[in-house]
Formats: sequence, structure tokens, C-alpha cells
Amino acid sequence: MKNLRGQELFALIYRLFLVFFFYQMARLLFWLFNKDLIKVDRLSEYFNLSYYGTAFDTTAILYVNAVFILLSIIPLVINTKNGYQKFLFYWYFITNGIAYSLNFGDMIYYRFSQARLTSAAIEVGKHENNLGGIFWNAVLQHPFVVVWFIVVLFLWIFLYKKVKINDEKPKNVIVYFISSIISLCVVTTLVVGGIRGDFKHSTRPINLVDANKHVSNPLQANIVLNSVFSFFRTIGTNNFKLVHFVDEKFIDQEIKPYKLYNREVGSKPNVVIFIMESFGKEYSGAFNKQNNIKDFVSYTPFLDSLGNQSLIFINAFANGRQSIHGMSSVLAGIPSLTDAFTSSPYSNQKIQSIVSVCNDLGYDTSFYHGAPNGSMGFQGFGNILGFKHYFGKTEYNNDNDFDGIWAIWDEPFFQYFAKNMGKKQPFMSTLFSASSHDPFKIPEKYNGKFKKGTLQIHEPIQYTDHSLKKFFETASKQPWYHNTIFVITADHTNQINYPEYQKAMNRFAIPLLFFSPNPKYNLKGVDDRFAQQIDIYPTLADLLGYNKKIRSWGRSLLSDKNEDYMIVNSDAINEQMIIGNYIYIFNGKEVTGIYDKSDLALSKNILSKNLNPKQKLGIEKTKAWYQDYMDRVINRKLR
Repeated sequence: MKNLRGQELFALIYRLFLVFFFYQMARLLFWLFNKDLIKVDRLSEYFNLSYYGTAFDTTAILYVNAVFILLSIIPLVINTKNGYQKFLFYWYFITNGIAYSLNFGDMIYYRFSQARLTSAAIEVGKHENNLGGIFWNAVLQHPFVVVWFIVVLFLWIFLYKKVKINDEKPKNVIVYFISSIISLCVVTTLVVGGIRGDFKHSTRPINLVDANKHVSNPLQANIVLNSVFSFFRTIGTNNFKLVHFVDEKFIDQEIKPYKLYNREVGSKPNVVIFIMESFGKEYSGAFNKQNNIKDFVSYTPFLDSLGNQSLIFINAFANGRQSIHGMSSVLAGIPSLTDAFTSSPYSNQKIQSIVSVCNDLGYDTSFYHGAPNGSMGFQGFGNILGFKHYFGKTEYNNDNDFDGIWAIWDEPFFQYFAKNMGKKQPFMSTLFSASSHDPFKIPEKYNGKFKKGTLQIHEPIQYTDHSLKKFFETASKQPWYHNTIFVITADHTNQINYPEYQKAMNRFAIPLLFFSPNPKYNLKGVDDRFAQQIDIYPTLADLLGYNKKIRSWGRSLLSDKNEDYMIVNSDAINEQMIIGNYIYIFNGKEVTGIYDKSDLALSKNILSKNLNPKQKLGIEKTKAWYQDYMDRVINRKLR
């Protein structure tokens, strides 16, 4: 029995090893075919990229081979029969052959798309009436790709046949079945972990953005990836479609996707951005004075005190629902719609952002996050944006301060942040906090120090607020402090206590604060205009005196142009836009609801046939914004 179960498992492992081997061969051929487009300086660098590509290969291989694995180890007494093994052979090579061919097709496709094959190709294909002609034309122009595919496939078949399973029956059927079930449970666990991309505690499986955390140049991410992974991982994420509702003149006049500010700035200020995990506006007293909420309790005493010395926006909204959405919104001005840009087939492109603006101005740029490097997709997306430095758990290099689940505790990591940045000026540094995250724990030494509150999150919010206070105590002693602009906001909201924040739009309500100890920036006061995360990037570009055009759907909150606002976010089903005096609900094709901007609960739909001129214009602006967003994302015009 042991020999029978052992040879079945050995054959399965060997056959899967062959898939890994040939995926690496496809990666090498892909690079050799496109090495003029993807620069790799040293052979050792290529091997490093191919090593990291194994995680993405694993996901792709397990997607394709999940049924084969099940059929190979399911406890059937016919497993070793020649007919059954022949069936497995054909299943293995038909499924793997079709999937594997995507890697070879991409050797050609990449030269035109400059990106790995994704499910977006399906949409492209829908608009082509001559796919057969296009295919054969590509084959005729690149016959060696087809030749290589055939040669590799024959070699694969040859090696597969080197390991065979002998036709025999189990001596003890009961023991055979029990061992088979145990093997099945173990293998299923490994397959699920492999498909996700790792076995660590994580909020999401790896996607295309994660490939960028392993590269020095964003283009090298295409070596780390494989075409099967990029195709499968983007299935269901591509509701990105070109639409046409208005002409370009209307977009230029009403949406104004490019902004230009003319501010004279002497010495360039440093910039420090805090993106605070789950720091909903609900938790902070400074941002709730106008709401008159009965028995309101603030859990951010330091942020409240800092708010008295800052410019705060008390009606600010997040542009997404997850942490990575917050990063793209705050730093690059790209909101998340029903499908997130950061997990879309279009995320790996050049993007103009506050990072690129600062790089253009000669700033030293860095990103800090205390979680294991690459967590949340931050390192990969940070590389796309162009951060010069990334500091995570690896660089912190002291696991004694690790919370055991997510990241380095906020207090010590904030201290590391304060002391490590600013060695070269001017600089722009961003920190993404971590401790105010589920499961909402705080360090043992602080047990009993903070009030429990009514929600689990209240205690860690106070801990992070305390960490922020300690950060400013340390930062105020640094030579760069006086000439620095600080921005504090949240990535998204979290647990809700007060009915005011159960309202649909207020589920996106976040704090937004600009502070500088230097009075020349005049960052003081309370502003009750609607604002959002995507306004941060143009506001900072304005403050830094970046007197060139920037691509931005937000606007500078400090410009004397008094620009109109368009607040954008999504409930994951529809897009939501606040324009002028109304809130518009849009399903990608038409506006299905209009609400007064004071009706944040979206309780009374006033959409009717008798629209007033402002409502009609708002509908046109909603469609125009959506059209421009899709055009810029899909046609890679975000730079």
C-alpha cells in the first residue's frame, strides 16, 4: 500500500515540477525575445527576477492543474490503470498546453502592448472582426515562437513519460482510502495557499501590482509575472470599458482633467504624508464639532489638539474601500470605482502622482509601512509610482516590536519613521500606519491605559493617536521639522457607532488635515467645503510650486481659482458622485439616482423626468468624468 500511495504522490510531484520547470523556460524565452524592451543588467539580476516569479507561477499552475491534482490523488482503485493514466496524460497536456501557449503568444503580444496579457484582451478581441487573420499574420511574422513552443512541448511530453505508475491494486483498501483522504486534505490546503500566493495572514491574494515589489524598474515586473497568472488574476476585475457619452471639448471644459497652478515658492518644503489605517472621521472630535452628535466621544486627543493648529477639512471623503485604494487615491489621485484600478489589468503603467512630481523637483521620496515588505500591495504600487526608497518590516529589522499578525507596532515604527527620514532634503515621505487594524489589539504594556469605548477599534485608535503624538515630539527636534508640511488622512473608514456615520455617503467620511510649524504656509482654519483624498495630490503640487500641468481629477484645496468639486467613490455596485448641490448614482451606463447633497443617507431619490438645468448638467458631468476615467486608465494616459 505504501508503495502504491507513494508512487502516486511521487508521480504527481514530478509532473507538477515539470510544469514549474517549463514555466521558467517560457520566462527565459520571453525575456530573450523582448530583452531590448526590458532591461536586465546582469544575469544574476535575471535569476533573482525569475526566483520571485515562482510565486506567480505557483498561482497560475495551481489554477490550471487543480482538477488534475484532484484526479491524481482521489482515492479510486482504478488510479493505476493504464486507461486512467492515459486519461490523466491527455487532461494534463490539453489544459497545460492551452494555458502554456499564452506565455508564447505573449512573447509577440508584449511588443505591441508593453504589458503582460490580461483578460482585457478579451474586450479588445470583441472589437476585431479578423482575429483569424491577425493570428496567422503574427505566426508568419514570428515563426520561431511557434517552433519553440512545439519543441518545448515535445520535450515536456518526453520527460513526462519518464515516470510511470505501475498497474497494481492496493493490498489494504481501508488503509489506502484513509491515507488518500489525509493526502487529499494536506494537498488541498497547499493548493489553496499556493493559489493565494502565500500562506501568510493576508487581506487578499497576490495580484499584478505585487510583482513590482521585486524589481528595480517597473518594466521588469513583466519578467516576474507570467501570462497565465496575469490573465486568470484579472478575470472578473475588468469592468473597465471605453464609453462615449460626450465629446472631448465638454470634458476639457467641465471635467478639466489637467490642472495648472502658479505659485511662487522660495525654499522647497519637505512633505510628510500619514495615511492612517481605518481612521474614520467618526473617531475624532476635531472633525465632529459641527455635527452635534449626542454623547459624542473623541478617541483622538492628540489629533484634536493638532487640528487646532492646522487647516482641517471637516467634510472630506475617501475615494475607495480598501487600503490600497487609499494609497492610489491619496498619492496618485486615482479613485477606486466598482472595480479597483490597483487590481485591474491596467495598474502597471506610468502614473503621474505626487511622487513623480516630487521626483521631478529633485526630492528624495520614500514610503514606510511596518508590515512584511510587499504586504497590501504597497511595495509593488510604490515602485510603480516611483518611490526611491521603501522601508518595511525588513528594514526595521527588529521582530521584537512585531505585533505577531500584521506589522511593527505603530509607536516604535513611527519613531523609526521620525528618525530615519530627512537625511537628504528636500524630501517627501509617506507612512501607512498599521495598528488600528483588525483584530484591533494594542501592546500589552498599554493594557488599561486607553478607554475601551463602544467599539473594538476605539482602543487601537487611541494607541495610534498616542503614537502620532510621540512621533511629533521626536520630529519637532529634527532639523527638517520647521520647513515641513504634514498631511494626515485615512485610507478608509471602519467600524461605525453613531447613526450619523451609518449614512451611505458618511461611510466614506475621513479626516483631512494639513499642518506646518512654518507660519508662511498659512495652514490654519476649518474648511467645510467637500473635499476628498484625490485633492491631496494637486494641493501638494500647488504648495510645492510645481508650475507645470498635472493630470488630476481632484483640485488644489488652496488655490485661489476656487475650483468646483466632484467627489467620487463607489459602493462596489455603483459609482457615487457629489457634484454641486446633488449626489448622483451611476451604474456605468446611466444615472439611476439623484439626491440632495445634504441627504448623505441617500434616502430620497429625486430623479424625475422634469430635471432642472443643474441636474441635467450634473448628469452630463457624471458621464463625462466616467468616460475620461476609462479613457485614461485603459489607454494608459495617467502620466
